[in-house]
Amino acid sequence: MTGAELTTAVVAASPVADVLRRLDSSAAGLSAAEAAARLARHGPNAVRTRHVNALAVLGRQLRNAVLILLAGTAVVSYFLGDSIQAIIIGIILAASIGLGFLNEYRAERAAAALHGGVRHNAVVRRDGEFVTLPVTALVPGDVIRLSLGEAVPADVRLIDVSGLECDESILTGESTGSEKSPQPVPAGAELAESSDLAFMGTIVSAGEATGVVYATGTGAEFGRIAAGLEERSPETGFQVGLRGFSYLLLQVAIALMVVILASNLLLHRQVINSVLFSLAIAVGITPQLLPAVVSTSLATGARQLARAKVLVKRLVCIEDLGDIDILITDKTGTLTDGRISLVDTIDPAGAHSDSVRRLGLMATDVDPETGGVSANPLDAALWESPRARQLVGAVRRIAMLPFDHERRATSVLVDDREGRVLVVKGAPEQVLARCRLTAAVAQATLAALF
Repeated sequence: MTGAELTTAVVAASPVADVLRRLDSSAAGLSAAEAAARLARHGPNAVRTRHVNALAVLGRQLRNAVLILLAGTAVVSYFLGDSIQAIIIGIILAASIGLGFLNEYRAERAAAALHGGVRHNAVVRRDGEFVTLPVTALVPGDVIRLSLGEAVPADVRLIDVSGLECDESILTGESTGSEKSPQPVPAGAELAESSDLAFMGTIVSAGEATGVVYATGTGAEFGRIAAGLEERSPETGFQVGLRGFSYLLLQVAIALMVVILASNLLLHRQVINSVLFSLAIAVGITPQLLPAVVSTSLATGARQLARAKVLVKRLVCIEDLGDIDILITDKTGTLTDGRISLVDTIDPAGAHSDSVRRLGLMATDVDPETGGVSANPLDAALWESPRARQLVGAVRRIAMLPFDHERRATSVLVDDREGRVLVVKGAPEQVLARCRLTAAVAQATLAALF
């Protein structure tokens, strides 16, 4: 059985060694050459590629009840012999559609460029070493490391687990974290019961693990769901209101036509003249300039927002934005750069201390003996600090208890120059509460910093 034939049920019920054999891989991962060949065969690990479709943008402009009503009015005006009014309405329609199309198409291209600039990485073992690669480069058979806070980049069969829990609510609807284990589950187990698997799109809520990728892109569980959904934006409240107003106008026009036509027939007027007169009344009550006024107003709002560095993808959303009372946003990557860097390490008195930095480096997800890269931004910032490798020196890790949201700390047991040492790294107020020999000035230092 090849990797392409592996199903979630088969992988979940199989021992790790069997899954690795079927994927033609090992715990040491793939070579760069083999990974490149598989990438060409399986394609990138992506659900869909974002493209800007001009026809789709134009279609959104045409799906407007007011424009359809006015287009009908223009046709009726032409057949009534009022070709000048028909031409004027046509020009208004073309200007309104063109203005909306240009603004939204330009915004779509800018959003696509921004989307293309976003890069998500994974820690992958290639040629026996852990390296950081884009998640789109993952292929079946890759061995990856999962750490706290990461989104699982593909469907993974777990190999080694250290307190791993995943938030799988996106797939199963369960609000509590799912505890993971490398032990296979019984055959026929449900998706939510597959404790030896980590699924694309779920979030690591505790612990860490290594695992082998068995499905990527649309072959993953989340990828199949996402690929089956149509990407169509829902109607905004503003669009619903415009559509309701258009239907109201249409109902009023039809009612007037019927009443006027019936009245003229009762007065024994000519049928053709009665029909033409009622149609002329219906055309007259139609607000021909409404689409142009709406498009111009929304385009003006888009330009004002653009000066404030706000990208408007759909003009009709501006009206809903104006109705917002409270806007809540995640600051990471929006108000900040989304990148952590080490500023300083200090002792309880607040003075610079390299020994504190050395202890922090010991308590990261990178083994000082074997090296590698960290998937945890805080740990990565520590290892990117000056002379980090030289500062740690010869240290042998005995055991590690990874960070979780309940303990709010990472614990490592290491053999150092002075002997065996237990290092705890975590939330400072919580760690200090358990330290009995720390100087009293430590609390004042912490209060001054935070």
